[in-house]
Amino acid sequence: MEHTHPTASPGSEPDFGGLRALFVNATLKKSPDVSNTSGLIERSAGLMRGHGVAVETVRAVDHDIATGVWPDMTEHGWERDAWPELYRRVQDAHILVLCGPIWLGDNSSVMKRVIERLYACSSLLNDAGQYAYYGRVGGCLITGNEDGVKHCAMNVLYSLQHLGFTIPPQADAGWIGEAGPGPSYLDPGSGGPTNDFTNRNTAFMTYNLLHVAALLRAAGGIPAYGNRRTEWDAGCSPDSGNPEHR
Repeated sequence: MEHTHPTASPGSEPDFGGLRALFVNATLKKSPDVSNTSGLIERSAGLMRGHGVAVETVRAVDHDIATGVWPDMTEHGWERDAWPELYRRVQDAHILVLCGPIWLGDNSSVMKRVIERLYACSSLLNDAGQYAYYGRVGGCLITGNEDGVKHCAMNVLYSLQHLGFTIPPQADAGWIGEAGPGPSYLDPGSGGPTNDFTNRNTAFMTYNLLHVAALLRAAGGIPAYGNRRTEWDAGCSPDSGNPEHR
């Protein structure tokens, strides 16, 4: 049986106007050094901008993000912490895309720190009493010249969904060069920007993020029945037969 979208024909152009996306680049290179990850980010971000989406990119290493798992580490002995301001930018976006390079077959240390700080705020609640990231979508982009795209993506996407983000289908894309020392994504002759496999996956990821973000926006977020921390803490469980818990 063929399944079609209930509200739009395959050829109709959807309306993504008003959506906001944040790309966090977890490169180890500070600005203005060239980041190969930024090249792949721009391919996805360009598609979004073409549909009227407000896109912001942040190079995490340019910000003094403290180490730790509390929302504001200046309350726990650190002199400075840029994370509270960055967290506000995460919360302002409908879409969060974590992007970064492969080092030793794994995500960069900067990526790990960003995920740890996202985790630090995961116990905060939204206006519906759900965890703070509910109603937002997440994806990832990975670049490198060694194996590890899928391994890195699994870690990022698992982490995002565990924190409350909604993960669309095929919400990751990446590029790796020939195994071993070799050209990076933006290097002349690398073939990265013209690689059909990477470009197709990046486009599919981008549009799936946009589609799911638009669906969540239209629905007012994830329905709050059965997943509100405030109700659980009050002793109210939707599947409880005890009248005292209603």
